[in-house]
Amino acid sequence: MAKTTGDTRDRLIDAAARAFRAHGYAGTDTNRIAARAGFAPQTFYRHFKDKLEIFLAIYRRWEDEEAAVVTSLVEKRAGARALAEAIVAHHRAYLLFRRSLRQLSVENPQVRKARAQSRLRQMEKAIALAGRGTVETLAPTLFQIERLSDAIAEGEFADLGVAEDAGLDALARLLSGLRRA
Repeated sequence: MAKTTGDTRDRLIDAAARAFRAHGYAGTDTNRIAARAGFAPQTFYRHFKDKLEIFLAIYRRWEDEEAAVVTSLVEKRAGARALAEAIVAHHRAYLLFRRSLRQLSVENPQVRKARAQSRLRQMEKAIALAGRGTVETLAPTLFQIERLSDAIAEGEFADLGVAEDAGLDALARLLSGLRRA
């Protein structure tokens, strides 16, 4: 059976996700992505304009994965601590990718815009799950959740000699507040 365009694109995204997770944005190049997916370099450029375009596709996939995990746990009526642990685990699984995202969002207007759009979608989903709230009321909490999740995933609490549980407890409190928002 012949490979479809979608299959090729998905294989490139999968390969790029693994590369960005392992080496970050700066440590990944399109030739390696293509080779890792089993294709010649020119195949990459039939599907993506450049490395940034595939990075943004992976960011959207990351966002969708996190939303699916959160939605599943909310539907199961999981506690805030379970939600906090799941979010941190997802950030930790994409540690180098998220570092690259933070850096690129400072340097690149296209990434900054994509990040803002992602955050808006996250807040819309949070509003839908909670049944209340507004972007204006949720934005400060989202920033706190995002930064705290990254800090825990990065091991910044350990750097201070503080138990990770302190961060997870704080994150759980923020998530609990969303349910009442």
